[in-house]
Amino acid sequence: MATQCSFDITSNVDLQEVDNALNQARKEVAQRYDFKGAKASIDFDSKESKLILTADDEFKLNALWEIVQTRLVRRNVPTKNLTRGSVIPAANTTVRQEITLQQGIPTEAAKEVVKFLKDTKLRKVQASIQGDQLRVTSPSKDELQEFMRMLREKDFGVALQFGNYRG
Repeated sequence: MATQCSFDITSNVDLQEVDNALNQARKEVAQRYDFKGAKASIDFDSKESKLILTADDEFKLNALWEIVQTRLVRRNVPTKNLTRGSVIPAANTTVRQEITLQQGIPTEAAKEVVKFLKDTKLRKVQASIQGDQLRVTSPSKDELQEFMRMLREKDFGVALQFGNYRG
């Protein structure tokens, strides 16, 4: 009997890296000329995995988002896992926006990965949803590596990370 090889597919964001990136973004906002005298803040709730951006108007809010996004990319935080909410008017004629961080693979994306696997010609590869991650198994290491390559080429709306490879 052949041994089963497997790997896990996850989608996690390192919250410490997010915090570091936001600290860099706050420093940049404090230094920038176009934000002098303006109300602009970046708040991070790590328990709920939410960012809250506050600015004077929507233009400055978009500039603030660009700064945050640039800093996150430089710290290797996947921006695919960020979901921007709608712009909401706040106190003192400011606007705010909530941005949620996706931790784990959402159920819809997991079902989409399983459906994608079934549509491929890899018949020996099996996938099972385990909470907020997927476990992919196969007796063939080559087919597992082929499926990893196929997953990297397709966009599922979240950043996929592969780990726990057992051969």
